[in-house]
Amino acid sequence: MAEFDLVIRNGEVFDGAGGGPVAADIGVKSGRIAAIGKALAAGREEIDAAGRIVTPGFVDVHTHYDGQATWDSHLEPSTRHGVTTAITGNCGVGFAPCRPKDRDALIRLMEGVEDIPGVALHEGLAWDWESFPDYLDALAARPRDCDVAAMIPHGGVRVFVMGERAIAREPAEAEDIAQMRQIVSAAIDAGAIGFGTSRTIAHRTADGEYTPMYGALRNELAGIAEGLKRRGVFQMVSDFVKEDDEFAILEDAARAGAAAASFSLLQADPAPEKWRSLLARTEAAAAKGLPIRAQVISRPVGVLMGLEASMHPFSSTAAWREIKHLPLAEKVSRMRDPEFRARLLSDEKSGRHQLLTYFKDAWSKFFPLGDPPDYAPGPERSIAAIARGQGRAPEDVAYDLLLEDDGHAFIYLPLFNYSHGDLGAVAQMLSHPLTVPGLGDGGAHVGAICDGSATTYLMMHWARDRRELPLGRAVEMLTRRAADLVGLHDRGSIAVGKKADLNVIDLDRLAIAPPRMAYDLPAGGKRFTQGARGYAATVLSGVVVSRDDAPTGALPGQVVRGRQAA
Repeated sequence: MAEFDLVIRNGEVFDGAGGGPVAADIGVKSGRIAAIGKALAAGREEIDAAGRIVTPGFVDVHTHYDGQATWDSHLEPSTRHGVTTAITGNCGVGFAPCRPKDRDALIRLMEGVEDIPGVALHEGLAWDWESFPDYLDALAARPRDCDVAAMIPHGGVRVFVMGERAIAREPAEAEDIAQMRQIVSAAIDAGAIGFGTSRTIAHRTADGEYTPMYGALRNELAGIAEGLKRRGVFQMVSDFVKEDDEFAILEDAARAGAAAASFSLLQADPAPEKWRSLLARTEAAAAKGLPIRAQVISRPVGVLMGLEASMHPFSSTAAWREIKHLPLAEKVSRMRDPEFRARLLSDEKSGRHQLLTYFKDAWSKFFPLGDPPDYAPGPERSIAAIARGQGRAPEDVAYDLLLEDDGHAFIYLPLFNYSHGDLGAVAQMLSHPLTVPGLGDGGAHVGAICDGSATTYLMMHWARDRRELPLGRAVEMLTRRAADLVGLHDRGSIAVGKKADLNVIDLDRLAIAPPRMAYDLPAGGKRFTQGARGYAATVLSGVVVSRDDAPTGALPGQVVRGRQAA
């Protein structure tokens, strides 16, 4: 009889501690790592990892699968990129707690903030819950290819307690704060791993209104943080316009009851050096014993523009509105008609897209994405540079790019983290010891952004190609460091007794496929998905859920309830 359920042999093992590899076999039994060593006894199933690296499964601390996880057993694209644990409830949006009368309000909040079609949410959400504990039970009822841990969202809590007063963004009274704290405390007891909120003006409802939690006062957030009882993380996104006041909210939360606090850190064109002062504040907080961490993404946050996407440079024109309802092939046919082309390009002068206006018609900020996707294009690859080289107008070049690959091609706009046309800021943010990889937003922005592959990009670009991160450090960031932030200490490392979440990776072959549009959301809604090459196997709780970059059909994923002991 086999001694182990699974043995991974002959791999170069990176254990998640940040060091170099060790040649070893890994034996798995009952979903846990049972042995690490040479020439282990037989396994009922075996994987030959010769010439490959073995890492812990990746922990993605910033996703928005709050809805999708209730109707879909496959949390793609994240699970195509080595993710074995996904954290939902970020940015204060989600679907519990929620009274029946408030369902539409929470759907419109998620639709506006995270660009998930409201029609898909109306069709897909079963709403067989009202409280947050009931929501966790609903998640647990569905098998899946990834573990899920959930934070309780500020938007849902505020609307549940304050109703229309929350939607009108009225200040919370002492009784409101006490009730919100009680709801968060009960959620923590039921297994929530934290609380998420948003304070950015960019987050709006589907009606264009500010979110119910926008501008909530410090006393409200500190009062809610008490309900975390040192067992939950406090997550926040903010513009940090009033930097002192906004960062003080994170410090308040860390003092009041959060086990840790985290915030989104990006380089934005209007203030391209602000990230430096925010990291300095994070360091100062750490010196005071306050566990605050910055979430960073391994590349630009990039808007994808295309005929299938939510937007493209000509999607505000009258001519486009005539054909936007047509199937893709018919759109392409119409756009190849010279008369239609002339009319649309003429319309573009008066129907200029808002992002072109925002960047002052700087076509130098827009690039062909390409195949393989280029997420750090040089200035010579911009639409402006191509147009100059060809003696054409940039609008003509953009028009032709949209028609490439029979209309499946995309124009790439690095919206954040590319203010100076390079990844210099990203390199410095990633190398900081108080940052954690995140912000891939898997499950969100389904028609405009596809950054769920950022885990693969970190390994491929920064560790393998650029070698600016030691490979062991890159693995540590995606595994143990991420798991520690949210208190999931049973995973993120390869050690005896740890949960057997593992990746077997052919590092030389590791690559990201071009994003593609799938039409598989409820009600036929569309969403970006994106594959990878080089994941020889992904193992979840000792079960192989992916082999050679394709799902096996196994669905051992569970809901993770609460922090584990360190």
